[in-house]
Amino acid sequence: MGGDAEDFLKRRALDFLACAESDLEGGRYSLVLFHVEQFLQLYLKHLLYRKIGDFPKTHSIIRLFKDLAKVYGDSRIDEFYRENLETLYLLEEAYISSRYLPREYDREIAVRILEFSRKALKVVEWLERRS
Repeated sequence: MGGDAEDFLKRRALDFLACAESDLEGGRYSLVLFHVEQFLQLYLKHLLYRKIGDFPKTHSIIRLFKDLAKVYGDSRIDEFYRENLETLYLLEEAYISSRYLPREYDREIAVRILEFSRKALKVVEWLERRS
């Protein structure tokens, strides 16, 4: 990776976020959660790659947040992780269930997850700017 390939992760992450917004408008609430999870997973991998030249081959956004906090040594990341742990677990569950289990989510949770994604975007963009 490197250069354009490195930026591919970020571009794809933002594409997934746009898909999540479209999913909400289209009433595809379960896909909102799936696409937000994909957004976070790829953006966190992008940030790790920028800092250390690699990223863990995992689908766990919880693990990626923990690694990000260690690598960047920033308390704001750890604080965001701790404040949103339940939401992160829900997103991991949504990722797994979208592939393997018949699980549906409603509009209310989709709206909340999309609001969470906007907060998460601000945090990861802030981290990217300062590094």
